[in-house]
Amino acid sequence: MKKQIGIISDTHDLLRPEVVSALQGCDAIFHCGDICREEILDTLARIAPIWAVRGNNDFSWAERLKITLKFELFGLRFAMAHRSRDLPGDLGRYDVMLYGHTHQYAADPIEKDGQRTLLLNPGSCGPRRFLSPVTMAMLDVDDSGWNVRRIDLSEKPKPAADAAGTDMKTRIETVVREFRKGRGPSEIAEKTGIDVELAEQIVRLYVTHPGVTADGIMAKMGL
Repeated sequence: MKKQIGIISDTHDLLRPEVVSALQGCDAIFHCGDICREEILDTLARIAPIWAVRGNNDFSWAERLKITLKFELFGLRFAMAHRSRDLPGDLGRYDVMLYGHTHQYAADPIEKDGQRTLLLNPGSCGPRRFLSPVTMAMLDVDDSGWNVRRIDLSEKPKPAADAAGTDMKTRIETVVREFRKGRGPSEIAEKTGIDVELAEQIVRLYVTHPGVTADGIMAKMGL
C-alpha cells in the first residue's frame, strides 16, 4: 500500500495554482480551516476526496463543516481542528493531530504513555502573511510506515532584497509616503519595485494603527 495525503490550511479565499499542482496524484486532501469560499472545496474535491474543518473565518456557508474531526484513514488515526485548542485532549489515541490558524508550519512529536503522536500544522498556503513562508505538508503512507514532508511554495523574502538595496525601515517609510500621496498598494509596488503583497501589508498596518511609525510597523511584522 502506498498512499499520499496533501495537507493544507488557511487558504483564505486563495487557491494557488502551485497548490493545485502539488496536490495532483494525492489519494486524499486535508484542509485545516479558514477556507473562506465553498468553491475552493469544490475544486479540491475534483482532485481527491477531502476532509475539512471549519475555521474562524468560515461563516454561514460552512455550517456543515465540523469544528473537530476524528477519523481513521489508510491505517492511521487522525484528529483535526482549525485551532489547536479544539483538538481532543487524549493524544495517545491518534497518530497525527492536525491544526492551522497560526500560519506557521510546525511538526512536533509528542510522547505520552508510550504512544507517539505528531502535532502538525501545515502553515498557510493562502495569501502570504507579513514575511511568513507559504507552506503545506504531504503525508506519505506505505507498508513500512508513514512520513510527513514540508513543502515550501515560496521562499521567505529577504528584507534588503529590493532593487534599490534599501533596508526594511526605508521601504516602509517609502510605502507610507506614497500611500499618503493617494497611491494604492499595486501602484506603490510597481513604482518602487517591491513585492505587492508586502506593500499591501504595510498599508494595512498603517491604516489600522493610526499614528504608527515605521519602527512600530516593523515590530508588528515581527522584524
